[in-house]
Amino acid sequence: MSTPEHHEEPVTKNGFTDPGLADHRPRRADVEPKADRRAERQVAALFGLSVIGTVIALWAYFGLDAGDGSDVNAIHRVNLWIGIGIFLAMVGIGFGAIHWAKTLMRDHEMVEERHALRTSDENREAAIQNLKDGVADSGLGTPSESGTGVKRRSLLKGSLITAMAIAPLSLLVPQIGNMGADWNISKFRHTMWGPGVRLTRDPDGKPIKAADVTIGSVFHVIPDGLNKLDHHHKMAEKAKAVVLLLRLNPEDLKIQKGREDWSFDGVIAYSKICTHVGCPVALYEQQTHHLLCPCHQSTFDVSDGAKVVFGPAKRPLPQLPIAVDDDGYIVAKNDFDEPVGPSYWTRLKGDSSTETTSVEEESH
Repeated sequence: MSTPEHHEEPVTKNGFTDPGLADHRPRRADVEPKADRRAERQVAALFGLSVIGTVIALWAYFGLDAGDGSDVNAIHRVNLWIGIGIFLAMVGIGFGAIHWAKTLMRDHEMVEERHALRTSDENREAAIQNLKDGVADSGLGTPSESGTGVKRRSLLKGSLITAMAIAPLSLLVPQIGNMGADWNISKFRHTMWGPGVRLTRDPDGKPIKAADVTIGSVFHVIPDGLNKLDHHHKMAEKAKAVVLLLRLNPEDLKIQKGREDWSFDGVIAYSKICTHVGCPVALYEQQTHHLLCPCHQSTFDVSDGAKVVFGPAKRPLPQLPIAVDDDGYIVAKNDFDEPVGPSYWTRLKGDSSTETTSVEEESH
């Protein structure tokens, strides 16, 4: 790398015109000692500002009292001073480095002449020969003329293949072992819902009457009997069976084909488990009839079969068929007709439009 010459006239090389570089213009710090010292002090001051910012941040973190977390003003005060300290620390270093480079470091234009990227034929042949010699020395390539290395090559190949084949087990076995011994995936296809199971409020388990569900209201629902299970089984079943119960104006509800008797007078129930990654879909917008998943913003239209209208989810929310019993309570007519939640490796699919799976088909 060298300092280029400044050409008075353009120079033509290899068919291209090199206009050269403009004459170097010195900065004030290059020719005035006072300006040089002033720039040096300015850079030092910026770095000093960074040090002050660091001290402020540490003082705020260790010195200010945020209380027990209930005082919002105290938390705000601590975060404010920590933020100010971090800002000054970072800005001081950044501007100091920039000012140093622009005023004090050498700014002469430097040119590095290109050289041929391809090495000589001799070097290329030598590199290839080194590779061949390495393969021959390892015993994994063609046997040498003396015949030595044939047995060694066979032994190395066999031991290498064996080692590579079983090495992943050192990672897979602990991981798979920690998953537990229950590999019955059929339980993901069915929930506690069944004919006559009452819809009850989550979490107290109080049965819900049809008269309680008004237009625009939303109920978080669990199946009757869930609270009687032990904690482990309760959580496992609840993760699959939670439901949202809503009531729309019947005129706004688009009944899906084959689901004519799955709702009544605008009352409808859908799985609360998002079909993307299984988060709880719990945000309802009454005016648009949209259900929003707070995790990744998948949005479902409950007035039109809970079809996806936005977001990464690919399938509608499964619908729970419901009816009203003789006492006026809302009950399930059956279980969901497809597995709830996100897709998994053995999930069966129906036609491409609804991607549903009947319980009868899955049982075979």
